[in-house]
Amino acid sequence: MANPWTGEVALVIDGERRVLKLTLGALAELEQRLEAGSLVDLVARFEGARFSSGDVLALVVAGLRGGGADVGASDLLRAEIEGGPMAAARAAAELLARAFMVPGET
Repeated sequence: MANPWTGEVALVIDGERRVLKLTLGALAELEQRLEAGSLVDLVARFEGARFSSGDVLALVVAGLRGGGADVGASDLLRAEIEGGPMAAARAAAELLARAFMVPGET
């Protein structure tokens, strides 16, 4: 079960419930992949609904890696995500929000 208080988000991929988390290492990998230049820029894109499918994919991969999975973007190209692209986008947005949430915020 995903624990939102520790930044975890659940997503069902190929019928398997997976736990995603943006650890410091996952965030560092994500920063390297971004065209935006910083995580603050990516957060702003999600807040303004200006994110791309590549942003969502990069966040889901980083979250999976932070959750302990040894996966890359190519592993998700043909994956079936329960709820489709919108569920993946929601999970990506939740990952960002939870990674930068100050304890005590709701």
